[in-house]
Amino acid sequence: MAIGLILFVIGSAGCALAQTAHAMIAWRIVQALGACASVALSRAMVRDLYEGNRAAQMLSTLITVMAIAPLIGPLVGGQIVVLAGWRAIFWTLVGIGVLTFAALFTIPETLPPERRGRESILRALAGYTALLRHHRLLGYAGAGGFLYGGMYAYVAGTPFAYITYYHVPAQFYGLLFGLGIIGIMAANILNTRLIPYFGYDRILLAGTIFTALSAMTAAVASRTGWGGLWGLVVPLFVFASTTGFVVANSITGALADFPERAGAVSALIGAIQYGSGIIGSGLVGAFADGTPWPMGWVIGVAGVGSLLSMLLLTPVLFGKTRGISTTSHTFQIFRRIRCRKSC
Repeated sequence: MAIGLILFVIGSAGCALAQTAHAMIAWRIVQALGACASVALSRAMVRDLYEGNRAAQMLSTLITVMAIAPLIGPLVGGQIVVLAGWRAIFWTLVGIGVLTFAALFTIPETLPPERRGRESILRALAGYTALLRHHRLLGYAGAGGFLYGGMYAYVAGTPFAYITYYHVPAQFYGLLFGLGIIGIMAANILNTRLIPYFGYDRILLAGTIFTALSAMTAAVASRTGWGGLWGLVVPLFVFASTTGFVVANSITGALADFPERAGAVSALIGAIQYGSGIIGSGLVGAFADGTPWPMGWVIGVAGVGSLLSMLLLTPVLFGKTRGISTTSHTFQIFRRIRCRKSC
């Protein structure tokens, strides 16, 4: 994480000093390479410290805090641009990176020495191939990955759908977009309250069901124009909100079976999520036709894909985490009753 923060600071300073668009892009890549370390490792640190439902609760809290950034970031960034120009944004990020680097030394190492890997970097990279052979891991990754693809389609498509197609004043777009962020935060908070009662796997299944239903409703509204603006805003709000029930719980499930490789699993999940986001937003642009339909069908496919990933996982998941399936559990109870009668 320290190395990542150093790269982030260097990349941010490079952006602030860039004189061309190509230089800006290059330094942004360096900045992103550094920033991803903190995103991936913060989730791995949660897995080091917590297990099971408690880990899902803490991840929901972490994601709630992270959801605040896109809500206040544009507001703060806009004020910085007005007061000091766009380069000041990146100098501000340099300062944030330095402060975070200093704060890192106040946090004890969460991975105990006996659980640290001794393999080379090359073997560690090769280990990702082994992780991809685990169906449970792929199921959890798919549930969150498809959702991210839909969310990036939502981010890429709603400016056109709201402002251009439905003629929402540009200054009010942020309010409609902010509704989704508020929904994500509220759902994460609710997720932490529900986990002790239902467990993260059941909430994840329910979350993907709502994801698929809201995504398909949004797809129909984008195709037919049913309900006008609000016919699209409402299902998209529900779709975005389900992030609070899917992302943290899917990450928890993926990390549960690999405590000794939490960092690798977290990085793999992050790569799948953001890779899906690239595909989702790219498809919206590639199939643009002057209507919200490209955004709608991408979100619809993403929602159904998230649910199918969970449904394909569920028999294995409940068979392992609950001990036995409902059918076998009923059979065992019946057998015990017969045994008592015979005795």
